[in-house]
Amino acid sequence: MNIKTSLLGLLIYAAMGLYAAAFAAGWRRGGRWSRRLFNAGFAVALGAVLFRGLSAERWPLQNLFEVFLAMGALVWPLALPARRLPVPGARLDPLLGFLVLWPAGFVLAETLRPLPPALQSPLFAPHVLVYLGAYLLLAKAAAVSALQFAGASPEQRDATDRSAHALASWGFPLLTLGLLLGAWWGKLAWGDYWHWDPKELWSLATWLLYAGYFHARKVLGRGSERLYAVLLLAGFAAIILTLSWVNLSRLFGGLHSYAV
Repeated sequence: MNIKTSLLGLLIYAAMGLYAAAFAAGWRRGGRWSRRLFNAGFAVALGAVLFRGLSAERWPLQNLFEVFLAMGALVWPLALPARRLPVPGARLDPLLGFLVLWPAGFVLAETLRPLPPALQSPLFAPHVLVYLGAYLLLAKAAAVSALQFAGASPEQRDATDRSAHALASWGFPLLTLGLLLGAWWGKLAWGDYWHWDPKELWSLATWLLYAGYFHARKVLGRGSERLYAVLLLAGFAAIILTLSWVNLSRLFGGLHSYAV
């Protein structure tokens, strides 16, 4: 376990503590205290991102440590539209913030590294940020869809399905945009739009899973909610593999190896 005693580490732990308190308050004491603690957690997480960016003198999105740190702050703005959904997904947002900060706080090293030449592009921040937004929205879609297997009533399962579909409908365009920006960036940085890199292949496989989800909904219609939930969970499993295992495993190398 990689315990951090730096100011950045303390900010991460403070944000995690506030997110955890917000999640607990959401179940025990109601929405007001949960929202206040969630807002405070976001403020601290955003402070950690800004501190890292100022220290690095660049966008803090280079490696997995910075990616998880950025997601810890992105949880809050992405939670705002989801509060309109019929399932109380707002209760999941502080927990999601806590979970995505865990690798930054306890697993990954915070060592600053120089920005590789391939990342010195105007497409760097847009490409990464839209992907992170997609990942967070699709993570929530998977979490909500898992409620299909919790023994809820037909009405609750229908509401759960509609909420998961709405979240996936917001996340999938961002996933598509991230893939297109990556291809454009690849053309500028490496001379071609596609290189059959392991990270590219897993990103495409993830996109195809979510495309299959929307195609299945179009073809099958109502009555296959559990199948749709399985597809959303499979898509999120592919996201985890794309984001972590493909970067960390020695089985994979390729053009994206600097993301560790």
